[in-house]
Amino acid sequence: MLHVAVAVIRDRAGHILLSRRPNDKHLGGLWGFPGGKLEAGESLADGLKREIDEELGIRIETHRPLIQVRHAYPDRHVLLDVHLVERWHGEASGREGQEIAWVDPDSLSGYQLPPADKPIVTALNLPSRYLVTPPGIGSIELMHRLDLISAKASQQEMTLLQLRLPERSYAQVVEIAQQLLDRHAALALLVKEVEMAGQLGCGVHLRAADLMVLERRPLPSAQLVAASCHTPEELRQAVALNVDFVTLSPLQRTQSHPHASPLGWDKFGQMVDDVTMPVYALGGMSESDIERAWQAGAQGVAGISGVWPIL
Repeated sequence: MLHVAVAVIRDRAGHILLSRRPNDKHLGGLWGFPGGKLEAGESLADGLKREIDEELGIRIETHRPLIQVRHAYPDRHVLLDVHLVERWHGEASGREGQEIAWVDPDSLSGYQLPPADKPIVTALNLPSRYLVTPPGIGSIELMHRLDLISAKASQQEMTLLQLRLPERSYAQVVEIAQQLLDRHAALALLVKEVEMAGQLGCGVHLRAADLMVLERRPLPSAQLVAASCHTPEELRQAVALNVDFVTLSPLQRTQSHPHASPLGWDKFGQMVDDVTMPVYALGGMSESDIERAWQAGAQGVAGISGVWPIL
């Protein structure tokens, strides 16, 4: 398996750097994220910096894990170790004669990318926090919280929210969801029922039990499909259904599930290594756990209380 260091380079305006592969190289002519194969004995950090300097003439200052992708092409198997780069020295240029472009994240679908890059695009477009509505929250308070979050968010940030209102009727949830979608253009909303998601044109978050009985992805690719996972079997089913992202829990013991055995960071990291999709750590998470989650291979953290930003 080829171990490849990949950089997702994002400038202050939120644009992403793509480079076009030379026609005589593997996947020639396609656009992709810059990077290259690690040399024998080379660390990931050193290889990433070397490749980006050689390809683009810039020196990486800081980077963090974004996602790992394993993919089997007809002629080779690759492990893409993808890091997000937001600080560097120099001005990027195609030092090997390759064409480069700074692209808005919403426009990435207009570029022909290698198949292995699809999970990278998904991870890039998802935030580090996946919010879940607190029990008993009223619609007015929820609207107010999201207004404050939107006011503080940068232009390229999206709010990812799972609308969980078990005490409300189906019609009430639909009404609240529609109000949220109408009010917040940068809101990616997920509800618990596939039928409701289809009606609203939003995403769905599948319970583990529902995930395990499905035979195909329940919504088209334009609508997010997420799932709750707790076991390797559930993760494999999520991969088979081409789910966009999952939560993996419980990472720590929680008051809501005191008898569930916590995974802990080591086991969580091992389970994440086996899947190629963004994974959110769930269960006792707070804002302070985001960095640790990234290092364990997670997209970020999910939660009901501790993950909501302090406003």
